[in-house]
Amino acid sequence: MGRFVYSMQVSLDLRIEQVPGDNGAGEWLRLGEELHRAANAMTRELTLMVHGRVYYEVMEEFWPRAHDDMSVPDYMREYGEIWTAKPKVLVSRTRTSADHNTTVIGGDDAIERLAALRAGTGGDISVGGAGLATQLLRAGLLDELLLFTHPAILGFGRPLFDDYDVPIDLDLLEQRSFPQGVTMHRYAVQDAKETGPC
Repeated sequence: MGRFVYSMQVSLDLRIEQVPGDNGAGEWLRLGEELHRAANAMTRELTLMVHGRVYYEVMEEFWPRAHDDMSVPDYMREYGEIWTAKPKVLVSRTRTSADHNTTVIGGDDAIERLAALRAGTGGDISVGGAGLATQLLRAGLLDELLLFTHPAILGFGRPLFDDYDVPIDLDLLEQRSFPQGVTMHRYAVQDAKETGPC
């Protein structure tokens, strides 16, 4: 069975955006080369990536072009190649098609279909997007959090999860430090279901 891993850049107060739509481009982020190369390696090992629509469209806007853009560093071009080639699932009620090795899942049964995908897939499946991650958490299907914490307290902005006020028990699986004060923590969600809904 696969594992849904919600991977996100966060502030110390667990905000993922300071300004609506900054989507990983906020000035509070410290995305250095060592951190980016580590993220490239982790992404390469994924079985699959699952994105909510807003998150997907941010990625789609930049990364397919990045691998041919000589004005960006080689490690960003490398990520562009990895993201474009990696099998992806876009969860959307409004889009019916997507490029870049992407399958679209929509409709009221999207979470049930993702549960079946998780049950029939081995390895790590990254989750991109707070709304989607929150739905998977509510369904007991979110297995791990992979948080890259930047040394900033934003005080406001979008939180790691949308409208979720139930305590979450976690087990620390791995931690690592990067330059500029960024830390990585990987946690297991204790109450994740072993199988999808019946």
